[in-house]
Amino acid sequence: MIQLFLLIGIVGIAAWLFVNRGAKQLAVRRLLLVAFTVFAVLAVLFPTLVTGVAHVVGVGRGADLLLYLTVVVLLGSLALQEARTKSAEVRTTYLARRIAIDESEPPVQYRERVLGDRSR
Repeated sequence: MIQLFLLIGIVGIAAWLFVNRGAKQLAVRRLLLVAFTVFAVLAVLFPTLVTGVAHVVGVGRGADLLLYLTVVVLLGSLALQEARTKSAEVRTTYLARRIAIDESEPPVQYRERVLGDRSR
């Protein structure tokens, strides 16, 4: 029964990611998503296979291997999100500065507006 719930959850999340990302998503991300989905489905259907892979790479149990991989993927996702956030901040700062410069009045007009006739 748990396998059915896990499979529905995995396939549902994968489908949601495909639908909500649109055409702008890079092909590499889609391939990684497909690979992850296949791996997750195989891990649910054949847990002994995961344990076998764990023994091959030197981990005692399949559950431990899944935990380690989850931590690595989570840290990678956090690093990617941090890079995206910093990139967005740089773009926002550039745009704000550009707008401020474009909308500012020339110094001569500012001087005339503020000082009026006193500047002469």
